[in-house]
Amino acid sequence: MTTIRAAVCREFGAPLTIEEVQIRAPVEGEVEVTLEAVAICHSDITYAKGDWGGTLPAVYGHEAAGRVTAIGPGVKGLTEGERVVVTLIRHCGQCAGCASGHPTRCEHPSHDAPPPLTSSDGGAVLAALNCGAFAEKVVVHSSQVVGVPDGVEAEQAALLACGVITGVGAVVNSIGLRPGQDAVVIGAGGVGLNAIQGARLAGARRIVAVDMSEAKLAAAKEFGATDGVLATDGAPWDAAKAAMGRGADAVFVTVGAARAYDEAPRYLAQGGRVVMVGMPAVGAVSHYEATDVAAASQSLVGSKMGDTVIRRDIPWLADLYLQGRLKLDELISRRWSLDEINEAIADTSGGGARRNVIVF
Repeated sequence: MTTIRAAVCREFGAPLTIEEVQIRAPVEGEVEVTLEAVAICHSDITYAKGDWGGTLPAVYGHEAAGRVTAIGPGVKGLTEGERVVVTLIRHCGQCAGCASGHPTRCEHPSHDAPPPLTSSDGGAVLAALNCGAFAEKVVVHSSQVVGVPDGVEAEQAALLACGVITGVGAVVNSIGLRPGQDAVVIGAGGVGLNAIQGARLAGARRIVAVDMSEAKLAAAKEFGATDGVLATDGAPWDAAKAAMGRGADAVFVTVGAARAYDEAPRYLAQGGRVVMVGMPAVGAVSHYEATDVAAASQSLVGSKMGDTVIRRDIPWLADLYLQGRLKLDELISRRWSLDEINEAIADTSGGGARRNVIVF
C-alpha cells in the first residue's frame, strides 16, 4: 500500500477534504498511473452534489493524464514511464457491445479486483467513475488507459479523457454527421465547444451555437461556429433556422437541462436528429409532441461518452492537436493545485470556465 493525497467527498454538497489515503498495487489487468493533471468535469460536480446518487466516501475525478508507474500481470501495450490518458471507459472486450465496436456500451464493465482505495483508518473509499482521479495516483483497468504521442503535455492530454471525446465523438461517432449538413449545438461550455469542433471537422455547412451568454457565443465562433443565437430570445429556434436557411440535420444538446431537451426538436429539419449528450439530474423529465417527431421522421439519439473507442479516437485527436487542427490549449481556463480544488469547483460551477485543470 502507498500513501497518497486525495480530495475526498464525505458528504454530498459539502466541500471536499484533502486527506491521506492508501492505494494498493495493481493486480491482474491493471496499471498504476501517477497523475500529472486532472480536469474538473461537470459530471464530477453533479455527483459530489448528490444529484445522481452514489456511495460515500468517494474520490471523484475522471479526466486525467499522467505516467504509468506500475503494471500488473497480463497487461500488454503499455510501458512504465509512458504518458497516458486515463478515462472512465472500462470494458470487458467480450460482450455484445464490445464485440460490435462500442465499448461505451459494455455490459460487464466491472472486474474482479479489490477496491484500490482505503482511508487512513482502513475504511473503504470509492474510486468513483472507475477512476478516483482527484488524487496523486490511480489504479485502473488497462482498458481505461491509452498512450499519447510525444508533444502532448499532460494538461492538454487530460482533456481528451472526457470533454473532448464526448463532444467530438457525439458528432463523428454517434451519428456520423456528413459534409454539407447543418448542426445546432445547445450549450457552448466545454463539451459544447468540442461538439462544435467535431462539426467543423466533419465538414458541416452551418454550425449554430445556442447559449445564454454572449461571451460564450463569441467563444463558440472561435472554435468553429458560423452563427450564434441567444437562448434567452423568445424563439431561438427561429433565429437558428434563419441562419441556416432551413432546419438542422442534427441538434446536439450538451447541457444537463431538461428544458433544453424540451426545445431541441424545434430546431430540426425533416428527418433530423436530436443527439442527447448532457445529462440532467435524476428525476428531471422532458416532454415531446410525439406525433410531430413521428410525422417528420425525426429521432432522438443517446450519446454516451461520444461512443468513443479510446485506442482509436484519442490518438487521432492528439494528432489533430499536434497538427493545429484541434484546439486544446484554448479550452484550459485556469490551472489549480489539489489544495485549491474547492475553489476550482466553485469557479467551474459558476459557468464561466471551459475547463479548470488541477496540476500535480
